Amino acid sequence: MTDLPLTARDIAVRCVRMMADGSLADFEKLIHPDAVNHESRAEPPAARSRGPRVFHASALWLRAAYSDLGWTIDEAVTDGDLVVMHATMSGRHTGTFITYDENAAPSGAFPATGRTFAVTQTHWCRIADGQLIEHWANRDDLGQALQLGWMPPTPLYILRMQRAMRRARREHGRVGTPRKPE
Repeated sequence: MTDLPLTARDIAVRCVRMMADGSLADFEKLIHPDAVNHESRAEPPAARSRGPRVFHASALWLRAAYSDLGWTIDEAVTDGDLVVMHATMSGRHTGTFITYDENAAPSGAFPATGRTFAVTQTHWCRIADGQLIEHWANRDDLGQALQLGWMPPTPLYILRMQRAMRRARREHGRVGTPRKPE
Protein backbone atom coordinates (compact mmCIF):
# COMPACT_ATOMS: atom_id res chain seq x y z
CA MET A 1 0.00 0.00 0.00
CA THR A 2 1.39 3.39 -0.97
CA ASP A 3 1.14 6.54 1.11
CA LEU A 4 -1.22 9.10 -0.32
CA PRO A 5 0.27 12.56 -0.82
CA LEU A 6 -0.65 15.12 1.81
CA THR A 7 -3.42 17.51 0.89
CA ALA A 8 -2.95 21.28 1.22
CA ARG A 9 -5.16 21.10 4.32
CA ASP A 10 -3.00 18.33 5.86
CA ILE A 11 0.18 20.34 5.25
CA ALA A 12 -1.23 23.55 6.74
CA VAL A 13 -2.62 21.79 9.83
CA ARG A 14 0.68 19.99 10.43
CA CYS A 15 2.62 23.25 10.02
CA VAL A 16 0.58 25.01 12.70
CA ARG A 17 0.68 22.07 15.10
CA MET A 18 4.42 21.46 14.73
CA MET A 19 5.07 24.91 16.21
CA ALA A 20 4.51 23.19 19.57
CA ASP A 21 7.01 20.37 19.22
CA GLY A 22 8.37 19.95 15.69
CA SER A 23 12.09 19.50 15.07
CA LEU A 24 14.09 21.40 12.47
CA ALA A 25 13.90 18.25 10.30
CA ASP A 26 10.09 18.38 10.54
CA PHE A 27 10.12 22.03 9.45
CA GLU A 28 12.47 21.25 6.56
CA LYS A 29 10.00 18.64 5.27
CA LEU A 30 6.93 20.89 5.33
CA ILE A 31 8.20 24.47 4.97
CA HIS A 32 9.31 25.66 1.51
CA PRO A 33 12.86 27.08 1.27
CA ASP A 34 11.37 30.43 0.17
CA ALA A 35 8.54 30.44 2.73
CA VAL A 36 7.70 33.73 4.42
CA ASN A 37 5.88 34.35 7.69
CA HIS A 38 4.11 37.68 7.24
CA GLU A 39 3.64 37.91 11.04
CA SER A 40 7.33 38.00 11.99
CA ARG A 41 7.47 41.77 12.61
CA ALA A 42 7.51 41.40 16.41
CA GLU A 43 9.65 38.26 16.44
CA PRO A 44 13.38 37.77 17.12
CA PRO A 45 16.02 38.38 14.43
CA ALA A 46 16.35 34.64 13.62
CA ALA A 47 12.65 34.56 12.66
CA ARG A 48 12.81 37.36 10.06
CA SER A 49 13.92 35.85 6.81
CA ARG A 50 12.66 32.96 4.69
CA GLY A 51 12.61 29.21 4.90
CA PRO A 52 12.23 26.40 7.41
CA ARG A 53 14.92 27.65 9.83
CA VAL A 54 13.01 30.91 10.21
CA PHE A 55 9.75 29.11 11.04
CA HIS A 56 11.62 26.86 13.45
CA ALA A 57 13.09 29.98 15.11
CA SER A 58 9.53 31.29 15.60
CA ALA A 59 8.57 27.99 17.22
CA LEU A 60 11.58 28.10 19.56
CA TRP A 61 10.71 31.69 20.52
CA LEU A 62 7.17 30.64 21.47
CA ARG A 63 8.35 27.49 23.27
CA ALA A 64 10.79 29.54 25.38
CA ALA A 65 7.85 31.50 26.83
CA TYR A 66 5.07 28.90 26.89
CA SER A 67 5.02 25.32 28.10
CA ASP A 68 2.20 22.89 27.33
CA LEU A 69 1.90 24.76 24.03
CA GLY A 70 -0.63 23.46 21.55
CA TRP A 71 -3.08 24.30 18.79
CA THR A 72 -6.50 22.81 18.31
CA ILE A 73 -7.76 23.21 14.76
CA ASP A 74 -11.46 24.03 15.05
CA GLU A 75 -12.18 24.49 11.32
CA ALA A 76 -10.13 24.37 8.12
CA VAL A 77 -11.22 25.49 4.67
CA THR A 78 -9.25 25.02 1.47
CA ASP A 79 -9.56 27.08 -1.71
CA GLY A 80 -6.99 25.98 -4.27
CA ASP A 81 -3.54 26.57 -2.77
CA LEU A 82 -4.91 28.57 0.19
CA VAL A 83 -5.90 27.00 3.53
CA VAL A 84 -7.64 29.03 6.24
CA MET A 85 -7.87 27.62 9.74
CA HIS A 86 -9.74 28.75 12.82
CA ALA A 87 -7.67 27.51 15.74
CA THR A 88 -7.27 27.75 19.49
CA MET A 89 -3.75 28.24 20.85
CA SER A 90 -3.21 27.28 24.47
CA GLY A 91 -0.35 26.98 26.91
CA ARG A 92 1.14 28.04 30.22
CA HIS A 93 3.29 31.17 30.55
CA THR A 94 6.50 29.79 32.12
CA GLY A 95 9.23 31.89 30.48
CA THR A 96 9.76 35.53 29.60
CA PHE A 97 7.96 36.48 26.38
CA ILE A 98 9.97 39.09 24.48
CA THR A 99 8.64 41.19 21.62
CA TYR A 100 10.87 42.95 19.09
CA ASP A 101 10.70 46.24 17.20
CA GLU A 102 11.15 46.89 13.46
CA ASN A 103 14.95 46.80 13.96
CA ALA A 104 14.71 43.39 15.69
CA ALA A 105 15.68 44.87 19.08
CA PRO A 106 13.71 43.94 22.21
CA SER A 107 10.68 46.21 22.62
CA GLY A 108 8.77 44.45 25.40
CA ALA A 109 9.38 41.76 28.00
CA PHE A 110 6.65 39.89 29.86
CA PRO A 111 8.03 37.72 32.68
CA ALA A 112 6.37 34.39 33.42
CA THR A 113 3.11 34.49 35.34
CA GLY A 114 2.50 30.74 35.49
CA ARG A 115 -1.01 31.31 34.17
CA THR A 116 -2.66 29.32 31.41
CA PHE A 117 -4.35 30.77 28.34
CA ALA A 118 -6.50 29.67 25.43
CA VAL A 119 -7.11 32.14 22.59
CA THR A 120 -8.58 31.91 19.12
CA GLN A 121 -6.57 32.59 16.00
CA THR A 122 -6.96 32.33 12.26
CA HIS A 123 -4.08 31.11 10.15
CA TRP A 124 -3.90 31.66 6.41
CA CYS A 125 -1.45 29.36 4.64
CA ARG A 126 -0.50 29.21 0.97
CA ILE A 127 0.86 25.85 -0.19
CA ALA A 128 3.23 25.35 -3.15
CA ASP A 129 5.06 22.21 -4.28
CA GLY A 130 3.68 20.27 -1.31
CA GLN A 131 5.04 22.75 1.26
CA LEU A 132 3.88 25.87 3.08
CA ILE A 133 5.21 28.95 1.28
CA GLU A 134 3.27 31.82 2.95
CA HIS A 135 1.68 32.34 6.36
CA TRP A 136 -0.52 35.09 7.83
CA ALA A 137 -2.32 35.07 11.18
CA ASN A 138 -4.92 37.00 13.12
CA ARG A 139 -4.57 36.48 16.87
CA ASP A 140 -6.46 37.53 19.97
CA ASP A 141 -3.43 39.18 21.59
CA LEU A 142 -5.61 41.29 23.92
CA GLY A 143 -7.45 38.20 25.18
CA GLN A 144 -4.13 36.47 25.76
CA ALA A 145 -2.70 39.49 27.62
CA LEU A 146 -5.77 39.63 29.87
CA GLN A 147 -5.66 35.89 30.63
CA LEU A 148 -1.94 36.03 31.44
CA GLY A 149 -2.26 39.05 33.74
CA TRP A 150 -0.23 41.37 31.52
CA MET A 151 -3.15 43.80 31.34
CA PRO A 152 -3.94 45.70 33.37
CA PRO A 153 -0.48 45.32 34.90
CA THR A 154 -0.04 45.57 38.63
CA PRO A 155 2.72 47.86 39.94
CA LEU A 156 4.75 44.78 40.89
CA TYR A 157 4.36 43.29 37.40
CA ILE A 158 5.49 46.58 35.84
CA LEU A 159 8.70 46.35 37.90
CA ARG A 160 9.18 42.73 36.80
CA MET A 161 8.66 43.80 33.17
CA GLN A 162 11.29 46.53 33.51
CA ARG A 163 13.84 44.08 34.94
CA ALA A 164 13.05 41.54 32.23
CA MET A 165 13.45 44.25 29.58
CA ARG A 166 16.89 45.22 30.89
CA ARG A 167 17.94 41.55 30.76
CA ALA A 168 16.56 41.19 27.23
CA ARG A 169 18.45 44.24 26.03
CA ARG A 170 21.69 43.01 27.63
CA GLU A 171 21.24 39.60 25.95
CA HIS A 172 20.45 41.28 22.64
CA GLY A 173 23.67 43.30 22.89
CA ARG A 174 25.71 40.15 23.55
CA VAL A 175 24.40 38.51 20.42
CA GLY A 176 25.94 41.35 18.42
CA THR A 177 22.82 42.26 16.50
CA PRO A 178 23.29 45.67 14.91
CA ARG A 179 21.36 48.44 16.56
CA LYS A 180 19.83 51.44 14.88
CA PRO A 181 22.09 54.52 15.28
CA GLU A 182 20.62 57.22 17.51
